[in-house]
Amino acid sequence: MAEISSDGNARTYEPDADHAFPDDRLNAVLEYLRNDEAVQAYLEAQNVNPVTRKGYNDHGAKHIGIVRNRALCLYDLLKEAGVEFNGARDQGLDEADEAVIVGLAGTLHDIGHVVHRDSHAYYSIPLAADVLDRILPQFYDTADAVRVKGEVLHAILCHHTSEDPLTTEAGVIRVADALDMERGRSRMPYEMGGRGINTISSQAIESVALLPGEDRAVLVEIEMTNAAGVYQVDNLLKAKLHGSGLEDDIRIVAVNINEENTDQLVERIEL
Repeated sequence: MAEISSDGNARTYEPDADHAFPDDRLNAVLEYLRNDEAVQAYLEAQNVNPVTRKGYNDHGAKHIGIVRNRALCLYDLLKEAGVEFNGARDQGLDEADEAVIVGLAGTLHDIGHVVHRDSHAYYSIPLAADVLDRILPQFYDTADAVRVKGEVLHAILCHHTSEDPLTTEAGVIRVADALDMERGRSRMPYEMGGRGINTISSQAIESVALLPGEDRAVLVEIEMTNAAGVYQVDNLLKAKLHGSGLEDDIRIVAVNINEENTDQLVERIEL
């Protein structure tokens, strides 16, 4: 899935590009999703309530691509470090189904936005269930389709609710949802025309990199150009990591790279 370059850096995939992952089963499922008219329609329609009607940031196809690819990158790094995934295992599914669960949940986690932004994770459950009932029989027998469906729905539910993930796969989706936070893509709502902390902090995140960690499986390295970026890290990513089950496996470091400002309030923060 996520490639590791010679310098040890994890390279995430561009969300609009078609990439072949090492796992054939995952490739086949992702290809099916890309060519499914209803799924692609959902990815467009789910943007209307949060963006057009509520003035939030993008929750459509671009967001889905970023979250899915970063979730698969997280999955790869965690697997490489020996972190165990229990969702597929507990259901008696194949190890290859771990990535399928992550890929499907990453794709369908926000479709509940077509109903309403508020409590959208709960609305995503019946809508995603219908999609899964149609798609999974193309790849699984009845029993395994039911098991994969349950694990995908669990991950979708736990990405934005008070229910804590009970599987590593679900924890990955929860954290990955917050990693779409570069400049202009903050998961916090913008304050239209204002200069509030949400607006300022959302413009402060320059880049997010997922790397193999030294003392933990994954290092999330965030570069920001303004100390206000700490608000994004502390109020969004930290909250998503808490209760994910991955607290001991992911290290988050945010660095202020604005060299022009010698009076920086914050140069580095580690969670």
